[in-house]
Amino acid sequence: MTQADIGFLALAFLAYYATFPLRGFRWRYVLARSGVEVRFRDATEILFLSWFVNCLVPAKLGDLYRAYLLKGNYGASGSRTVGTIFIERIADIIVIFILALAAGYWSFRGRSRPEIDFIFLVGAIVAVLLVVLVAFLRYFGNRLTPRLPVRLAEFYARFREGSTDAVSLRALPAILLMTGGIWLLEGARLYFVIQALDLPEVGLGISASVFVALAAALLTAIPLTPAGVGFVELAIAVALGFYGVGQDPAAAVAFTDRAISILTVIVLGGILYAFSQKVRRAHGAARVASAG
Repeated sequence: MTQADIGFLALAFLAYYATFPLRGFRWRYVLARSGVEVRFRDATEILFLSWFVNCLVPAKLGDLYRAYLLKGNYGASGSRTVGTIFIERIADIIVIFILALAAGYWSFRGRSRPEIDFIFLVGAIVAVLLVVLVAFLRYFGNRLTPRLPVRLAEFYARFREGSTDAVSLRALPAILLMTGGIWLLEGARLYFVIQALDLPEVGLGISASVFVALAAALLTAIPLTPAGVGFVELAIAVALGFYGVGQDPAAAVAFTDRAISILTVIVLGGILYAFSQKVRRAHGAARVASAG
């Protein structure tokens, strides 16, 4: 790790940080369809601040902090914002499965692995269930509103406005295309990390790197630790083991990759948090609301 190629590490860094403008543009796109107009720069800044919080605290509280910042700066409904984040998460999981399936099929072609087949089966079931859930909320979800308590019904109505009501069939291809670009960049980051370490045992191509990165990314959804710390590193090592990579080089890849995707976010996010006017504005709005 200490002798890693700086050039490839820089490419891994750039590939990872290229995802944030794309994530910010995607979120702005979904917000606009829910009736909230946000500048691209502001959406990206708020999203990166939420990533910073997710790297520090468990339970995906950074997503709630994103809603808090948007409300404090734009007056947007918190529950409607949570709905837009819900759509992002659904798109992420569906696209991760599709790309992981394609990358895994290509990199494992001619080699039958029962554990890989099991992962694909579970992923397919989850993806289908999520599609069914979104379709149900889109076309039948309004029937639940009269049956809910008043306060919960109000929250649910705004949530649907930000999620399934905001995403039409016309908007879906653009969202999935942007999501695909995001996760291909995530796979490129791991590929560049592997190239930077130049480990003889880790001669993996781009398809294998995409598969490993996406298989590990699914575990960031487990909200037990900040950014899935512990779970994701283990998943990277296990996925690399499918390709015959030993424990030591797999650990080197996992820790280097996570240093880029977590430690740099903590450092840069901390600097942004300290100087961001959006943080101060949101905190000021919260104090005014509590005083009132």
